[in-house]
Amino acid sequence: MFDCDLHTHSRFFHFDPSTGAAYDPIGTRLALAIGKRRGLDGIAVTNHDYFRPETLVSPTCIPGIEISTTKGHLLVVGPDPPMQTERGSLSPNAAVDLAHEHGCAAIIAHPFRNSLLRESNAPFDAVEINGKHPEYRRRIEALAEDRGLPIVGGSDAHFPFEVGRVSTRLDIDRFTPKAVVDAIQAGNVEPVFRDGPILRGIGSIYTAIHYTKRRLKSK
Repeated sequence: MFDCDLHTHSRFFHFDPSTGAAYDPIGTRLALAIGKRRGLDGIAVTNHDYFRPETLVSPTCIPGIEISTTKGHLLVVGPDPPMQTERGSLSPNAAVDLAHEHGCAAIIAHPFRNSLLRESNAPFDAVEINGKHPEYRRRIEALAEDRGLPIVGGSDAHFPFEVGRVSTRLDIDRFTPKAVVDAIQAGNVEPVFRDGPILRGIGSIYTAIHYTKRRLKSK
């Protein structure tokens, strides 16, 4: 068994691979350090619409990318993710096909936050419970049951202190990118939740931020 946070970012600012690229390895090292303290065996680095091999500073890093499709964000993790995608250019089906062509798993990220991926008939491999919105757990469980998909967990950390709030337990013997993909696609995974005053505080802040943004957009 291995425990991995399948949704982390190496920096807060994103969407432009060149801006602050030198920080990516540093951010990953910090995320790994926090993850280790919280009992993780590794993390997947899933920056928005780009992947850089130099970000993988340890064998405990799983390659990945978070693709901005026309309907929402798709987590792609595995041995050889796409290097770069154009934001909002790929349909859900095209993005999933691209992930599978690269030997990666395709996961619906935060399905109830700024996303309509859940309405697509694309052949997803799993659905995520996101660390920023654990309150959607019951809805995600219902979605997963309806679609026949396994559930994974990821913190969606953009800052190192967020890592590991939700992670994924993988029933594998070796922690390799291919083994992670195989476990996800076989359904040999389950989400892991961590609690504590710091993590609860982080969750409360994000919940307030996103509800405020939603109210402002509705006006």
